[in-house]
Amino acid sequence: MDRLSGIIGVRVLVNLIPVSAGVLAVFLANVPISLFGGALPAPLLALMPVYYWCLVRPDLMSPAWAFVIGVLQDILSGGPPGIWAGSFVATYALIDRQRDAFAGLSGLGAVLGFATAALVACSTAYLIVSFYYWRLPSLAPVMVEFALTVLYYAPAAMLLGLLHHHLVGPLRSEF
Repeated sequence: MDRLSGIIGVRVLVNLIPVSAGVLAVFLANVPISLFGGALPAPLLALMPVYYWCLVRPDLMSPAWAFVIGVLQDILSGGPPGIWAGSFVATYALIDRQRDAFAGLSGLGAVLGFATAALVACSTAYLIVSFYYWRLPSLAPVMVEFALTVLYYAPAAMLLGLLHHHLVGPLRSEF
């Protein structure tokens, strides 16, 4: 009985790693510290775990978790509610429908695949904000946020890969 409860406890912890990575990314992106004095928007760090885990382990990163991470991003970023939640779910839908194409990419292709997903997220956010305020906001902040998000993806993907290969993959296969 103790072994069974230990197995269940480990499985629960392993299942929470992708979501925890998304939540941690939201907090990191919204820390009130800026290297550029607030001149540049923060990258969408929370989109990176959503994208990565949706491709690698969709059973651990569901659309509901993408929505929860997006709501948390909405709350901590201080913008109107629903912008990032809607954007992350729309991006998840794209990734889910094109999983084979995205999962088959490597190297620069993988970064371009993420750039496509980030473009969908940023475009969706832009459209939601446009409808929310009934005007077209400036594209410059969205384009800079998109560029920074894509720039930060390669190191984030390496970190997420380490999490997957050293924690999620081995621990899930043992039981």
